[in-house]
Amino acid sequence: MRLSDLDTPAVLIDLDIMERNLARAAAYAREHGLRLRPHIKTHKIPALARRQIELGACGITCAKTTEAMAMLSCEPPDLLIAYPVIGAQKIRRLIELARRVPVTVSLDSLDAARPIAEAARAAQVEIGVLAEIDAGLRRVGVPPGEPVLDLVLGLLQLSGLRWRGLAFYPGHIKSLDESGRAQLGSLREALWSTVSLLKARGLEPEIVSGGSTPLLWESHTLPELNEIRPGTYIFNDRNTVLSGACSPADCAAAILVTVVSTAPDRIIIDGGSKTFSSDRLASSTEVTFGEVVGHPQLRFHKMNEEHGFIDLNGAPQSFRPGDLLRIVPNHICVAMNLHERVFGIRGEEVAAEWRVEARGMLQ
Repeated sequence: MRLSDLDTPAVLIDLDIMERNLARAAAYAREHGLRLRPHIKTHKIPALARRQIELGACGITCAKTTEAMAMLSCEPPDLLIAYPVIGAQKIRRLIELARRVPVTVSLDSLDAARPIAEAARAAQVEIGVLAEIDAGLRRVGVPPGEPVLDLVLGLLQLSGLRWRGLAFYPGHIKSLDESGRAQLGSLREALWSTVSLLKARGLEPEIVSGGSTPLLWESHTLPELNEIRPGTYIFNDRNTVLSGACSPADCAAAILVTVVSTAPDRIIIDGGSKTFSSDRLASSTEVTFGEVVGHPQLRFHKMNEEHGFIDLNGAPQSFRPGDLLRIVPNHICVAMNLHERVFGIRGEEVAAEWRVEARGMLQ
């Protein structure tokens, strides 16, 4: 099948770029002695998780228990739920997962841990636990230092659970400009002081799991870190480019759209907020939703549900209804969750088609 045969909007994955991204991260992890446990939130496709495992990933990371259930077909050797598992139905799914694959969860309270421990004891399974540190994002996690020690000491009292180490997510560090470098230095100090405090009490963490795609290539500068969980790196997007973690040539994913209407100052495409993420650029106040490949002067600045508005921005009018455009979104992870199927391409040929199996798995 040719690209021109696809119905639009359609997510395209350049297979050669994707493979290059995967191989580069796997080689980096091996070189620096880091366990690579990719987050599948970006692609949500078991076949792609399987490819990551084949290239050396120690397991996979998921956010939700339903997402993890959908990924079991990739036969992960180990599974991390990097999100507090709270609620009876979620805990039941967690126990079901633990019967099929070694499972670890990250959490930041004993209130979250106790029901999991009780369920694990009743089911006669063991659940691994990572104590979550707030690395500066102020989302989940306890502050570094004594609060982490207190949480770990509490976890060690709960039978049914096995404390394995620490987790953190430095999502507040978007780029490595002067401010980002300072934040990275603060993170380095927080990890060192926290791990040192635990070791002084005879508590050696087996795992210190963290990282993000923007900080992927700086992971080796955090001495305590031994496991990394990048997600977006498989495809990359505009925000990854602007963070400095990749170049435009490393963006494997784009959305193919059709021009449906034209005017002297604008074109309208057949993809809006039900096709693209509404996330704006992380490092800019500019309102845009993606970059039109080959036409950097165009400005994709507005969306309705089914319409995308692209300002010609002074460019000559050269578009007609029926023209196909490719747009690299600001944030590919959310866009993937909006689509049932995606297409792997090589050149102008469609070489693969996948269902986004974990799409909508939010519980």
